[in-house]
Amino acid sequence: MAFSPSEFRPFKLHQIERVNHNVSLFRFKLPDDKHVAGLPVTSCVVFRAQITKDGKTEEVIRPYTPTSPEETKGYVDFVIKDYPQGLMSRHIHSMKEGDTIDIKGPFEKWNWEKKPVAEVGMIAGGTGITPMLQLLRRVFDNKSNDMTSKFTLVFGNITEEDILFKKELDELEKKYPANFKVHYILEQPPTGWTGSVGYVTPDLIKKYMPKPNNESSAVFVCGPTPLMEVVSGDKNPDKSQGPLKGFLSNLGYTSDFVYKF
Repeated sequence: MAFSPSEFRPFKLHQIERVNHNVSLFRFKLPDDKHVAGLPVTSCVVFRAQITKDGKTEEVIRPYTPTSPEETKGYVDFVIKDYPQGLMSRHIHSMKEGDTIDIKGPFEKWNWEKKPVAEVGMIAGGTGITPMLQLLRRVFDNKSNDMTSKFTLVFGNITEEDILFKKELDELEKKYPANFKVHYILEQPPTGWTGSVGYVTPDLIKKYMPKPNNESSAVFVCGPTPLMEVVSGDKNPDKSQGPLKGFLSNLGYTSDFVYKF
């Protein structure tokens, strides 16, 4: 296996592809072209780097979700946003092809094979789409033959340009209309925009998410800290789930039916 959950290993940056004004795809080489990443759905890895800021060097560790299909051989992709105050994201966006970074994992999150549910609500913002996409790809992969679960995604962004993987999401909705719906929200919509405007609200949650505490449902949440805080409460500093707060708690959901990626 290319990755190890018990130790950091160096991986070489092979290719950088600009996605939009502040997001890029970073492709890292695996040990050889026959290797697959072998990252279970859903899971993440953690990056480690020594980063100097204001004359002080510290070890920084951050989690990222791969975006390349799990059976891809020879490389693994990560779509990462460049946050002005983000130590790791700034470091990754400063890397050049041929540079290396230490990666450890995988760390399993929601194991769909062990915990499938009939109705899934997804609330994502920005690059928080990555674990949602990982799961959607697995479920709607022809090899899975799982066409019974239903998924509804509420996906918030600033501008239309910021909507990552929009073409793929729209194609999934078109191909599986009975099983997948996506609803976009923009803070700064273009002229003629037909989706929602602004932010995730309790009314949108009530309209699109499964009813609270349905034993055959789950709500997944992932996005930047401001979104997490208002929708579900953010995770603890150690990345454990933490208490359920925000809109979902106020609407009667409990932590047994909400998972924060």
